[in-house]
Amino acid sequence: MNMDYRFYVGIDWASEEHAVCILNEKREVLEQKKFEHTGSGLAQLTDRLLELSGGEPALVAAGIETPRGAVVETLVERGFHVYSLNPKQMDRFRDRHTVPGAKDDSRDAYVIADSLATDLHLYHAVRLDDPLIIRIRELSRSEEDVKRNQIRTENQLRDLLNRYYPQMLKLCPAVNEAWFWDLIEKAPLPGAAAKLSKAKVQKLLSDNRIRRIDSQLVLDSLRVPKLKLAPGAAEAASEHVLLLLPLLRLLQRQAKEIGHRIEAVLEELGAEDRADEHRDVNILLSLPGVGRSVAATMLAEASQAIAERDYAALRSYAGIAPITRQSGKKKVVAMRQGCNGRLRNAFYHWSRVSTQHDAHSKQHYAALRAKGHSHGRALRGITDRLLAVLVSMLKTGTLYDPARHAPAAQPAA
Repeated sequence: MNMDYRFYVGIDWASEEHAVCILNEKREVLEQKKFEHTGSGLAQLTDRLLELSGGEPALVAAGIETPRGAVVETLVERGFHVYSLNPKQMDRFRDRHTVPGAKDDSRDAYVIADSLATDLHLYHAVRLDDPLIIRIRELSRSEEDVKRNQIRTENQLRDLLNRYYPQMLKLCPAVNEAWFWDLIEKAPLPGAAAKLSKAKVQKLLSDNRIRRIDSQLVLDSLRVPKLKLAPGAAEAASEHVLLLLPLLRLLQRQAKEIGHRIEAVLEELGAEDRADEHRDVNILLSLPGVGRSVAATMLAEASQAIAERDYAALRSYAGIAPITRQSGKKKVVAMRQGCNGRLRNAFYHWSRVSTQHDAHSKQHYAALRAKGHSHGRALRGITDRLLAVLVSMLKTGTLYDPARHAPAAQPAA
């Protein structure tokens, strides 16, 4: 991007209106104004910037604390150069202008614009993602939200059953299977379990294709002495349970539907008729331990680093690169906490599964554990090695081939 800008724009974005500060190349304030978060408001902002720059958007650098959103996309689409910074960096830049820590929207907009003029190299240049990457980002985050709601609702169901119907939990401790929900509906109270026939239970199991458990075992598990509770307590809890079951079924359907949509987008990204840089998904999926969820999260949260083949950025985004603190004779190397949590979680599962299915990862994990490293530290070491392999594969456009590894050393006789 052009480094000789004539105007520096700081934007303190918000949900209703955005505070904007415009500086010239001498860092003098030209204008401070607020623009509404509407189509017309953002159009007024871009029109004003075009007016100041004489119709040359490449002369304008805009700084903002988010790398995406309507404001960012509007500016990039109109040809302005947009840079993002981490909110923690913003706090540090603010300290240069106000020692007591005073804060308001207009001041923050000025701080962003001024620091953009003086420390442009610390900002991250923003570019718009491929439409399919934007879509998969929303889908992968929606999938995470649905799974979080599933876990929350399942925990509610488990707690309620434990209050009045603990024998039911012995059949399905995870309380996350459709046949189990059907069984609860047929016998929502311990007294109703005594009236269930063997044939009815067998039909329920057959309809759900459950073969690991038989009808007699179900009946034996349910027909045990029930808990002695206050009158009406079991009935009240069972009503709550029956209200949770439709919600669990809805969340299960949503999770499956989102999963199918993510797979469809990944297939489209890897299609042969797309440009080579958009077939990175095929390289990702060839790696051991990378499945649908991990690949979708990597593309959603680190698409620019992947496109740029930036090994250092990938390590930092995911918290794989450690933090070193050194002062005098004291030196401490600690795990990086400031990172993308979704990417860190995806990389954790990537390395964990790779140790189960890839001999080289398994061997590397064992070597790290033998040195005294913890499980988490060893998995981060696995991920670090795999990231180096991934970047090399992306640069050469090749799929993962375990045979290309150096042969493992043979143990001494």
